[in-house]
Amino acid sequence: MTTLIDFLSEKVGAAFVSQGVDAACGRVQFSDRPDLAQFQCNGAMMAAKSLGVSPRVIAQHVCDILGADKDLINVSLAGPGFINLSITDALLARFTFSQLKDPRGGVPFFADTDRQVIVDYGGPNVAKAMHVGHLRASIIGESVCRILRFAGYKVLGDVHLGDWGTHIGMVLVEMKRRMPDLVYFDENFSGPYPDQSPITMTDLEEIYPAASAACKADEALMALAHAATVDLQKKRPGYIALWRHIMDISIDSMRKNFAAMNVFFDLWKGESDVQDIIPPMVDDLCARGLAVEDQGAIVIPVKSNDDTKEYPPLILYKRDGATMYGTTDLATIVDRVKNYNPQRMVYVVDQRQHLHFDQLFRAARKTKIINDDVELLHAGFGTMNGTDGKPFKTRAGGVMKLEDLFEMGRAKALEKLSETNLDKDIDDAELQDIAHKVAIAAIKFADLQNNRIADYVFDLDRLTRFEGKTGPYILYQAVRIKSLIKKAQAQGDDAASEWEVSDTDRALHLALQRFPQVMALAAKNYTPHVLCDHAFQLAQEFSAFYTTTHILSETDQNKRRGWVGLCQATYNQLEKTLDLLGLEIPARM
Repeated sequence: MTTLIDFLSEKVGAAFVSQGVDAACGRVQFSDRPDLAQFQCNGAMMAAKSLGVSPRVIAQHVCDILGADKDLINVSLAGPGFINLSITDALLARFTFSQLKDPRGGVPFFADTDRQVIVDYGGPNVAKAMHVGHLRASIIGESVCRILRFAGYKVLGDVHLGDWGTHIGMVLVEMKRRMPDLVYFDENFSGPYPDQSPITMTDLEEIYPAASAACKADEALMALAHAATVDLQKKRPGYIALWRHIMDISIDSMRKNFAAMNVFFDLWKGESDVQDIIPPMVDDLCARGLAVEDQGAIVIPVKSNDDTKEYPPLILYKRDGATMYGTTDLATIVDRVKNYNPQRMVYVVDQRQHLHFDQLFRAARKTKIINDDVELLHAGFGTMNGTDGKPFKTRAGGVMKLEDLFEMGRAKALEKLSETNLDKDIDDAELQDIAHKVAIAAIKFADLQNNRIADYVFDLDRLTRFEGKTGPYILYQAVRIKSLIKKAQAQGDDAASEWEVSDTDRALHLALQRFPQVMALAAKNYTPHVLCDHAFQLAQEFSAFYTTTHILSETDQNKRRGWVGLCQATYNQLEKTLDLLGLEIPARM
């Protein structure tokens, strides 16, 4: 369906065309001054340049034409040439009703549905417990996937595991130190290796930090870890067998953490999946003179002649023959082009990795591993800092595990639900489900409401707050609307087939009409925070409407049923917006 903004832009654009300028000058937007008008058009300034006349002259002619339009009221000129517009209540009601009947809430498809997009996000390392540092990549990436799917793209989300690097070598060395008699370390053992893992995820959560600290403190131990990594990458049988155990228990733990956050992946691939691609890829690049030797390493120079700053080369092989992140990332692009033929790859990764992705993208284009029409984008995000302004740590100086954060959120949610006496009305299973959904909404919304590129302070007290601009507040409004609709239906009041707009509900109608533009902005810039802003504004407008309006007790049936329809349209949009953010609405709160 046509959006209200597009409908108005077509009208205003036609008025500009009659003045001999491009219809694009008539693009309408929501007003920056809603106290003066509902909508505005600033195109007269652009039109004036092409005609060589005053913007006010052009704008006045457009206002004169639009003044006769029966859908418009209060068409006026302001400032140097701004056109202010307000629409009739009948037109506004018509578009809200169309939103109610449209499964997409009035949002058109923004993309060619044949375009394949791969979103690379999550990126945890195996053998390590997931912690709050994984929060942003996971939930921003998940929301970006949902937004792009809703926009019309074919989307594959890839977790892109870190499963083949030096941290695995550290764990292998530490395990050998602790358990030297394991058959995995016996080079003369011919197999088969045990099916049962000798360690659990709990063991790994203790082993990895100890191994990392020991290697950082001892250069000789770090050298052993590097050697073990090279042996693993050369597929030493015992190391491969032990690595598979580490992979299985790590991925099982990851899946639980991701599911708890309502984060899901289409592809569970890692660095290890492209190891067989690397040798022929490097050989080909060397043969074509695109990869060269540099102090014993094999690299791809990526600096251009017109660069004003230094760009280090992308390292493919270190001097000891080990691969780097750049190697596996480039091979991953080769794999994706071959198997999925994407037209776009979006990397939702910490902004501090921007130089790495700049090198990677330059290398992929220079080597023609991708075609020129394939988009490579780094949708970076800022750091999650503590109140001291540094990357977040617990009071003990460590990094908080995700499971611990979830449990803190659930405890806070249960405390709040107890205050409303909800815990006395339902069984424990439903109570725990509600508490989990509320906790995840609190945690995720507190993060997603920030512009992804900005750093923000991770404040545990703010994170688990349930008032103001928070996930639980918006969930509560959605639950309230759903309950109201259920009561209305029980008394025979379904949504009316048409309704009137009044002073009481006009602001809510207008808020609903912003959704298509918000979605377009979120899809264009990979910015879930604009959806958070919209959800909060919608919840606030509904709350104001609900506070001043006695919906179910209204004696005028047509008005009552019209309000029920408005409530249903609001709930549908809130539900869709929250789903795009990866949040679930509980049955009650």
